[in-house]
Amino acid sequence: MAEMKRLVVLTGAGISAESGLATFRDPGGLWQRFRPQDLATPEAFARDPDLVLGWYDARRAQLAEVEPNPAHLALARLERDWPGDFLLVTQNVDDLHARAGSRRMVQMHGALKRVRCTACDARHDWQAALPRATPCPACGAARLRPDIVWFGEMPLEMPRIMAALEAADIFVAIGTSGTVYPAAGFVRMLPRHARSIEVNLEASAVADGFDELRQGPAGTLVPALVEQLLCAA
Repeated sequence: MAEMKRLVVLTGAGISAESGLATFRDPGGLWQRFRPQDLATPEAFARDPDLVLGWYDARRAQLAEVEPNPAHLALARLERDWPGDFLLVTQNVDDLHARAGSRRMVQMHGALKRVRCTACDARHDWQAALPRATPCPACGAARLRPDIVWFGEMPLEMPRIMAALEAADIFVAIGTSGTVYPAAGFVRMLPRHARSIEVNLEASAVADGFDELRQGPAGTLVPALVEQLLCAA
């Protein structure tokens, strides 16, 4: 019987772009229309909460217009059928992985459909708009904010992610630019024996750290890779 292997998958904006979500860094992407410091920092929220909340309301509403694509669905199948340990780490704040069926997952940069109270630190699922001064369902304080990791804040569940990387036998990165840390450094944290695969439209900024590069659309390449991984498991 083959030894069960530990698999970690990292996904970035590229996988959701194929579902029609705007990315931050491509020409015409969201960061081209807004400055990050105006929308994605604690200082921006303190300075103009209506602007920040309105922008996240629009992003949350956009999720109703898109669906998981074949890459999301293939990763949910990989999680379901993989015989060893599995963890999906996504930099994306959309809900497409969850809607595809992924459960063993960390959204390291937070979630659009979740809010956090800065008074009691409670987190709540949130589907609708978030007007300023909305009371927290837990404590009643009017101090809710998007549960998004803004610039200068610590990504979520880093101890869990680090433990999975340090024990990984296989690491796959899909649709990432390789420019956003700490995720860009994950490939350098793997054990020596680990096999690493990058799937991207073009080589990322850290592509030289991977054993194997597969270039093309995630919706085509990821289902094929999943099939290969499961057949070899």
